[in-house]
Amino acid sequence: MSFFQGRSVVSPVLLALSLTLVGCGAGGAASVPAVAAVEAGEMPAGQQWTGVYYHRVYGYLHIIERDGAIFARWKHSDGSKWGQLSGERKGNLFRFEWKEYTYGSVGAGAARKGRGYFIYEMGPDGIAVLKGEYGLDSDETGAAWVCLKQPGRKSDPDSIKGEVGGADVPLIQDRWDQPRK
Repeated sequence: MSFFQGRSVVSPVLLALSLTLVGCGAGGAASVPAVAAVEAGEMPAGQQWTGVYYHRVYGYLHIIERDGAIFARWKHSDGSKWGQLSGERKGNLFRFEWKEYTYGSVGAGAARKGRGYFIYEMGPDGIAVLKGEYGLDSDETGAAWVCLKQPGRKSDPDSIKGEVGGADVPLIQDRWDQPRK
């Protein structure tokens, strides 16, 4: 009589496989997106979202606001990547979706996307600061993103030429410089 005769070998194998799948997220509960616990406040007097903001890695962020909707583009300081974001603002809080592309790349690793937020504040020297975070995919948090407003610079998102697969990417379906429908 064999050792395996009359014993179930399949059950331990199925148990191990199902535990592995649950541990990897397959068949388990869907992950909950990370959302920032921030609330809108009043916009500082005399200030507006439209403008150019600077971050030493992400470069110049060109923001345009129209009727509460905000659109922006940026290009990394080293010229390797560019991105765009859009969303709605409420007071000094702007929640957005973003997408970033790597120049010269194609395929799955050429672009990444996520969500994020900025809070508009006045710095101690009287210059506006955007303080926020961005996350990957459906997450809104994960990495800090702080930008300093550049007084006197005119926002020009069209100056950031985006290219994906050799074709220039339009800003958005309904252009930012046209009235909202």
